[in-house]
Amino acid sequence: MAEPLASVRLDKWLWAARFYKTRALAAEAIDGGKVDVNGDRAKRSRHLAPGDRVALRLGQYEWHVVVRGVSERRGPATEAQQLYEETAESVARRAALKVQLESMPSFFGPGEGRPTKQNRRALRRLKGDY
Repeated sequence: MAEPLASVRLDKWLWAARFYKTRALAAEAIDGGKVDVNGDRAKRSRHLAPGDRVALRLGQYEWHVVVRGVSERRGPATEAQQLYEETAESVARRAALKVQLESMPSFFGPGEGRPTKQNRRALRRLKGDY
């Protein structure tokens, strides 16, 4: 039987924990400075062990998690959720941000469309073309 892992690379862990769909996307986020480990900017080759704290930004949301397990393989979502535990503050902040974003007015709304013949005639009269 295989010996359980003590640590795993950060990019592999983010992929196995299902934060990113591919390791390449995880590596890109790490290189872009969107992932911190124990308060420090991390490199993709950084090894994670249980107890490490990871902060990552996905879109507009920020996750703060504590590593509970390590895995080099990507399994079902139920297994992935057992690899980390999200802090209570992180859950509260993400919920508050979600409410805030949902309450904001949308920037794009349906327009009135093309002017009707009556509107075009009114514009011409207003401009003095008639």
